[in-house]
Amino acid sequence: MDIVQKLSLAGLVPVIKIENALDAAPLCKALADGGLPVAEITFRTEAAEEAIRAVHQELPNVMLGAGTVLTAEQADKAQEAGAAYIVSPGINREVVRHCQRIGVPIIPGCASPSDIEIALSLGITTVKLFPAEALGGLNFMKAISAPYGNVSFLPTGGVNEANLNEYLAFPKVIACGGSWMAPTDAIAAKDWTRIQKLTRSAVRLMLGYELRHVGINSGSPKQAFKDAEALASLFDLPVMEGNSSIFTGDSFEMMKNPFRGTHGHIAIACNNLSRAKWHLENRGFVFDEASLSIKSGKPVTIYLKDEIAGFAFHLLQK
Repeated sequence: MDIVQKLSLAGLVPVIKIENALDAAPLCKALADGGLPVAEITFRTEAAEEAIRAVHQELPNVMLGAGTVLTAEQADKAQEAGAAYIVSPGINREVVRHCQRIGVPIIPGCASPSDIEIALSLGITTVKLFPAEALGGLNFMKAISAPYGNVSFLPTGGVNEANLNEYLAFPKVIACGGSWMAPTDAIAAKDWTRIQKLTRSAVRLMLGYELRHVGINSGSPKQAFKDAEALASLFDLPVMEGNSSIFTGDSFEMMKNPFRGTHGHIAIACNNLSRAKWHLENRGFVFDEASLSIKSGKPVTIYLKDEIAGFAFHLLQK
């Protein structure tokens, strides 16, 4: 799996500025504990190289990038310190070619069709759109991407909790870069708990979990009808019969015959099933890969391997 695929699964890249290299590892640990084992440490300070080295040594599982790389020398320092990929604010042919020579992936910044065509001429098909909001935001990106069907974007600059999911809903966006998870005052105060909470909130927003329906193992077709009618009467909901189950409204599914889960199953909808699966796996959850259902080439549902409280749980693509 290449770095673009990994970033796509993460969905959100914290862009951080480190003044004191000693803060880098605890900061990135807070990000990882909040659900984002990924960080882009920018070369905007003298501490960047040592910060990258510290994170690489102490937290090898963090997907670590070096941002605001302006020169080949900085790219060398970043790679030697442990950065897995390079990000630049603009597109510099010399820097791109150097990164390609030393074998480190680079995502250069683009702000116009001309920039994108330079990237394509260098063999680059994933670019950073920067500064995204100042350039015109999502509408600008949709317009600029129209002639370039094979180009994908990592928008950064002005992306926040208010517009994050609008960006991520656009198929050509692999992930978004943002700094609000690690505000400068929190880093200065070494308030890692606050950063962890902000990160967890951002991840929760991005994944967009929603309870979609509860499936109940009624045990038999006769009992399923009885249970469905009782719930319909209780909540004034319509009853809709299918081949293997009976739905009461959209929230309850009565299984005619025993199905997954001791008591039944619970469907949790999410914004991006592949991304949600990756995040949950990073937290130690295991999925039943045989249960993966694909429609039109995209995953639409998958079950957790283990039950919780007697219920099977499955993710459902919105």
